[in-house]
Amino acid sequence: MSNLLLINGPNLQLLGQREPNLYGPSTLSEIEARLSELANERSHKLRCFQSDAEHELVKRIHDATNESTDCILFNPAGFTHTSIVLRDALLAVEIPFVEIHLSNVAAREDFRQRSFFSDVAIGTISGFGVISYELALIAAEKYLA
Repeated sequence: MSNLLLINGPNLQLLGQREPNLYGPSTLSEIEARLSELANERSHKLRCFQSDAEHELVKRIHDATNESTDCILFNPAGFTHTSIVLRDALLAVEIPFVEIHLSNVAAREDFRQRSFFSDVAIGTISGFGVISYELALIAAEKYLA
C-alpha cells in the first residue's frame, strides 16, 4: 500500500465549466472521486488538495513529509510555466512526483510548452483528459513497486 497525494493548482476547481472543449466536462470533485476509487481498488491511500494560492501549495508539499507520502500526483496548472518556488519545494521534500496535465501542453501556445517540473518529475502525463490522472496513479504505483 502506498500513500499518495494529489495536488491540483490554480483554476482547476473550475473544471467542468472552464473551457470544457479543452479540459472536458468532468469536475475536479468527479476526478478526485474516481481517482480515490481507483486508489482504493489498488490498495492505496489517496489524499487530495487544490488551491489557487502558490504559498498554500508550497505548504501542502512541505506537510507531505510528515504524512509518509510515497508519491505526489501534481497538476500545477498555470504554475507549470511560472513557479520556481513550487519546483524548489518539490526538490526540498525529495518525494517523487508525477506531473499531470489534462491537455497536451506540447501542442498548445509556445509559453505553455515550458515546464519548470518536467525535468525533475519521475514522469509527465498529458493530453489524455481525465484519464491522465488515472495513468499518473498507475505510473506512480509502478515506479514505487
